[in-house]
Amino acid sequence: MNKEKKAINIVGAGLSGTEIALYFANKGFNVNLYESKKIKKTPAQTSNNYSELVCSNSFRGLTNAVGELKNELFILNSELMNAAQITKVPAGNALAVNREDFSKLLTQKLESHKNIKIIEKEFIKINDNEITIIATGPLTSDKLINELKTRIEIGNLHFYDAIAPIVDASTINYDIAFKASRWQKGDESEGDYINCPLNKEEYEDFIEEMQGAQRVELHSFEKYFEACLPVEVMQERSSEQLRYGPMKPIGLFDPRYPGKRFYAVVQLRMEDKEGKYYNIVGFQTKLKYQEQKRVFRKIPGLENVKFIRYGSIHRNTFINAPKILNDDLSVKGYPNLYITGQLSGVEGYVESIAMGMLTAISIYNRLNGNNNFTFPTQDTALGALYYHLRNTTKTNFQPSNINFSLFSGIPLPRKIKKKEKNALRLEYATNKFKEWVNSQKIL
Repeated sequence: MNKEKKAINIVGAGLSGTEIALYFANKGFNVNLYESKKIKKTPAQTSNNYSELVCSNSFRGLTNAVGELKNELFILNSELMNAAQITKVPAGNALAVNREDFSKLLTQKLESHKNIKIIEKEFIKINDNEITIIATGPLTSDKLINELKTRIEIGNLHFYDAIAPIVDASTINYDIAFKASRWQKGDESEGDYINCPLNKEEYEDFIEEMQGAQRVELHSFEKYFEACLPVEVMQERSSEQLRYGPMKPIGLFDPRYPGKRFYAVVQLRMEDKEGKYYNIVGFQTKLKYQEQKRVFRKIPGLENVKFIRYGSIHRNTFINAPKILNDDLSVKGYPNLYITGQLSGVEGYVESIAMGMLTAISIYNRLNGNNNFTFPTQDTALGALYYHLRNTTKTNFQPSNINFSLFSGIPLPRKIKKKEKNALRLEYATNKFKEWVNSQKIL
């Protein structure tokens, strides 16, 4: 293929679309990048910048399965992971970024690249003779969904994802709240999280307030994603579920009161480098805005907090990947059409970037006539995610974050601690991934 004459069409300048665009542009391909947000934003978008982080500013942990996925992306020299490293903010054992700086940096890279042409209009017509990568994410427009429906059977496969609130750090009551990271030792400096502790009575009062709070009701065709439930839905299932989820107190100690244990703790994570704004970790919600203000101010330390952004709900759309995609991630019956990112059936920022990268690598090898290209094995994070999309034995395909249950083939000794087991998994997966990169001559 003459890359000077034909361009790669990429639809969507979100996380996966941006990764793909920069991947091909850096290799000398001409790229047409379609993005309509400056004309019409989705309900979750607020900025004109590309690669906007709409839910959280966190790319999650460093020593778990998603940590290995990030490690593999760094090995592949991912533009988005490099941008995250440049714009990161303190977040304990996690990678979090200043979301505005992150998207600004990537917007500049896209707009200044000589091989990228940004086309600011809604993409609604697919040319089957041109390579087209759909990376429009969970809020794909109805017009494009209808265009896809002429080629694939999507059905009503969509769920609703929740966004956590952001607050003004200067309005938090630090007579109650304290700074610490989980399992931080007493002689360490201040932690990266702000923590609001609750005793049993305060926790039960908070649960009671939430039970009676008004919320925006689901339509009959909507459903929640199990890995990202609103806090009010979690507490409905069990009054103790929050204490074992986003409000778990384990490993958190107030340095002012060494040894004191709490019944529950609400954590807040930094949103910007200056520490002016913090998001309430894990507090995705569908409560009405005024109810959020009333209920969340019942949390000790947040009595007079100022909300910069309230939590909300937006639609997530995904395809039934095992039935719709070929092994090379193209659409069955349409070899020039690819669907990737969250729309392909993965969940999470890092997962979307990873599938964008893997799709780009697959196409690049195809265009270079490499018929011997193979995908990474299931004992790597990227391979595990790939096999999740290719698992045709599943009768009820659902989107998934990367997790160790998706991995296969990692030998582990019996009767070892979880921390040691994870360390062995990470070391083994990293070594296997490097072997794959070398064998496929990826870099």
